Amino acid sequence: HVQLVESGGGSVQAGGTLTLSCAASGDMFSGCAMSWYRQAPGKERELVASWVSTRKYADSVKGRFTISRDSAKNILTLQMNSLKLEDTAVYYCAACYSSGGYTYWGQGTQVTVS
Repeated sequence: HVQLVESGGGSVQAGGTLTLSCAASGDMFSGCAMSWYRQAPGKERELVASWVSTRKYADSVKGRFTISRDSAKNILTLQMNSLKLEDTAVYYCAACYSSGGYTYWGQGTQVTVS
């Protein structure tokens, strides 16, 4: 019954800032690991940032993006600063890592940098 819904995507000029949010509904374990992924056209899905016990970032976004989590509300946030054209992609929220990967995924939100 868990569902993840991303929001906050849109169009932004290069160098700008955009903040994405992922809200979890249903019976979600508050301690689940959560991550942000993205997929650009013609490319494989890549891990952008994860929040477990520590924060980790892909080299391409390190220093520009910040992942945060409100465990009480089950909301995951990705603040994206100094956006580049290469950041254009559909961004996905994922939660609850298990043997085969993340169990739950959102539908994605489009981020377009121009």
